[in-house]
Amino acid sequence: MRLVVDLNKCQGYAQCAFLAPDVFALHGEEALMYDPRPQEEQRERLARAVAACPVQAITADGLDGGQGRTASGQEVSGREACDGS
Repeated sequence: MRLVVDLNKCQGYAQCAFLAPDVFALHGEEALMYDPRPQEEQRERLARAVAACPVQAITADGLDGGQGRTASGQEVSGREACDGS
């Protein structure tokens, strides 16, 4: 599983950090830090965090069987998820 956060879109609402604290953390008031390769046991929490992002800045590749998915539910290929396209 691979995680990509578009830090240009991220507004620091920190919903992800509340829902998956082992994957996401705020450093200071606005700088988001995250684990790009979260553990498999974080899958359910990560899915909730992706869905909860109000600006759809999080893409998780492999979250639902190989394809990436944005918060809006749009499927993207692994390459698009990595490139932010």
